[in-house]
Amino acid sequence: MNRLVKSRIEQLARKAPGDCLSGGLKGIEKESLRVLQDGNLALSPHPAALGSAMTNRFITTDFSEALLEFVTPAYPNTWEALRVLCEIHQFTYQALGDELLWVTSMPCLMSDDDAIPLAQYGDSNVGRMKTVYRNGLGYRYGRRMQTIAGVHFNYSLPDSFWPVYRDLEQSQDSLDSFRSDSYMGLVRNFRRFGWIVLYLFGASPALCKSFMGGRESSLKEFNENTFFEPFGTSLRMSDLGYNNSTQARLRISLNSVDEYIDDLSAAICRKEPAYAEIGVKVDGEYRQLNANQLQIENEYYSPVRPKRVARSGERPTAALQRGGVEYVEIRSLDLNVFDPVGVNQNTMRFTEAFLIYCLLSDSPAFDDRAWDEVAQNHALTATDGRDPALRLLRDGTEIPLRDWANEIFEDVRSIAELLDNGDEGNSYTAAVDALALLVEQPDETPSARVLQDMRDKGTGFYHFAMDRAAGHKDYFAALAPLDGDRVAHYVDEASASIQRQAEIEASDTMSFDDYLKKYYSEQGCSDCP
Repeated sequence: MNRLVKSRIEQLARKAPGDCLSGGLKGIEKESLRVLQDGNLALSPHPAALGSAMTNRFITTDFSEALLEFVTPAYPNTWEALRVLCEIHQFTYQALGDELLWVTSMPCLMSDDDAIPLAQYGDSNVGRMKTVYRNGLGYRYGRRMQTIAGVHFNYSLPDSFWPVYRDLEQSQDSLDSFRSDSYMGLVRNFRRFGWIVLYLFGASPALCKSFMGGRESSLKEFNENTFFEPFGTSLRMSDLGYNNSTQARLRISLNSVDEYIDDLSAAICRKEPAYAEIGVKVDGEYRQLNANQLQIENEYYSPVRPKRVARSGERPTAALQRGGVEYVEIRSLDLNVFDPVGVNQNTMRFTEAFLIYCLLSDSPAFDDRAWDEVAQNHALTATDGRDPALRLLRDGTEIPLRDWANEIFEDVRSIAELLDNGDEGNSYTAAVDALALLVEQPDETPSARVLQDMRDKGTGFYHFAMDRAAGHKDYFAALAPLDGDRVAHYVDEASASIQRQAEIEASDTMSFDDYLKKYYSEQGCSDCP
């Protein structure tokens, strides 16, 4: 067991047994594509019954009109977040008609890249900016890549934890500064150790050949319509997805909040020759917001982000600058194809305990070697994570993935025991113990189960995903209907969201060109867009 982690756990247990760790807030953002009965991408507009995609607090869209995003509030208990996520699914299915929700992270049948519809957010300047930003993503990375879906897990430790932890660390910093620095240490360690999330929860070892759009690939052929990696865990998080080469060149510092903000801001203002060739405003139409390395902060596809709840109209970096880090957003979870809502309590409980492990572990600053190791370990686990012979790099030394994973589980289990805090069911410990078995049983991981299901049924990715999508729709149809109050809750939010969008549109007082100039001038970019 890691000595430092052990010492900190023991001190926390003596100081405030369990109480200071229990009750951390957990929220979920879950993406799913709307698809037709034949598995092709739905080209219809965002369903009107779901309200405004720009302002609905629970149901929005990501890149495409077809890519729904379900958002839960943050709750102290995992079951509350999952209950609301289930409700949102039930409410949404009522508005989908014959359409299905695609259940895998890698997308459905794809035709031409240009046929994928961009998300629309109305006529306001902020709404137009959202759509132009997505148009820019399409030009930069291709629209297919932007239809990849996942689960984001938002987490903050309870407020009561931070004074206790600061005292234990004998820090003289203000509580806000101490909290921000500690969260940044967590973020660095999640990058160091986050390969284990791909191993445990990766569920995208295969994809439809249509996703490649005729491009050459080193992937193996599963059958006539499916590519795969035999030991793959998460092609979503490989260089085919969010870990693409363009993004890999961006090394945004994680060594402090200030450096993180400075590097993101610099990337938004720094010209990128390849993007300049695309053009910004061509024949009177915006192709992208700017020709810089990043259009906005959210374009940086990190597996984890330090966050603060932003005020209306406030940029993410401005929110961080105002108040420091408030929570972290974990972005490396694949959709769980075996669970109707895409995620389950065991995943959430392990992830919470693992994040605390990342916080309590020593977290030295990143240098070039650390960045190189992180990138290599991440890439290898995404494509070959279940290979029994796989070795990762830890501080310049090779170590078998299994050995390293077992070490992590030993520490995470101790944290789970604290989180259980007298719970007779030992729900956190049970979750960690169940997942620990997957280290020695890689055939039981979600990624292995996907491939085995395809082999057992003699089908490829398309038929596997379609069967699951139909089954999940049947699951929600069979549930007891939402009671009147819960239906009214979501109906009222949909109606209110339309009104909020109308108010935003009515309040605009400047042209879109001037709006963009003002937006970027506030970031210190003098020649944007």
